Amino acid sequence: MYLIFQKFFLILWRAWFYILASIPVLILFPILASLCFLKKGYNGIFWIARYIWSPFVLFGCGFYLRIEYKKPFPKNISHILVSNHTSYLDPFIMFRVSKTPFVFVGKKELSKIPIFGFIYKRAAILVDRSDTESRKNVYIRAKEVIKNGYNVCIFPERNYLDNKLLLNTFKRGAFKISVDHQIPIIPMVFLDCKRKFPWHINYGFPGQLRVKTFETVNPKTFNFKIENLNNHIRKIILDGLISDPLQSNQKAIELEKKYLDPIS
Repeated sequence: MYLIFQKFFLILWRAWFYILASIPVLILFPILASLCFLKKGYNGIFWIARYIWSPFVLFGCGFYLRIEYKKPFPKNISHILVSNHTSYLDPFIMFRVSKTPFVFVGKKELSKIPIFGFIYKRAAILVDRSDTESRKNVYIRAKEVIKNGYNVCIFPERNYLDNKLLLNTFKRGAFKISVDHQIPIIPMVFLDCKRKFPWHINYGFPGQLRVKTFETVNPKTFNFKIENLNNHIRKIILDGLISDPLQSNQKAIELEKKYLDPIS
């Protein structure tokens, strides 16, 4: 009986998340839509996402952030922001981590969401993973974004929906952009989302969400070798997950295994 009630409240909580995420978009849609057509309008969209949308959703779902910065994010130079990706909360958290406007590289499928999709496809770099031409266009759009002085945010894991893995292998896109444009990467790790708000609704609970950023990595250090840079950034994030004193992601993996194989 307890498990039934637990599942019921988890479903309600997840539905509440979607409601909260929708409210600011619906109310502010006229403003957001207008900003889409202004030359510097993205600055306004980012401000709304960072200071209104994200705290509204996170606080409304019972979460608060504790961000540990290795160093303040550098200004007046573009960077690529990279982290593990374990939850629908990750974009909202990323908006709170960075005060400097950045542009997401995200799935093209999200542009099909009514109303939100209108803003999303004009504010993000869209990619269709199954389309070679779409993947090539990412680099063209990234060049424009960097030229305009924005950072780029990419979640590089290949199969990030697999909750049984601590950290999947990385795609090369973020690191190719870094090498091609000779811009540094700021790696970071999200430590609690996999345990507290995973992709699936088998478990989760509100509370503190910890973020830890690391030293900025310059591609020049790796002779502008994409694979070496890829491996180094992945190791930084993986080590951050492994060294977590609360072992939050590891606990989530154990729970996931129990739900998949309850007999064991």
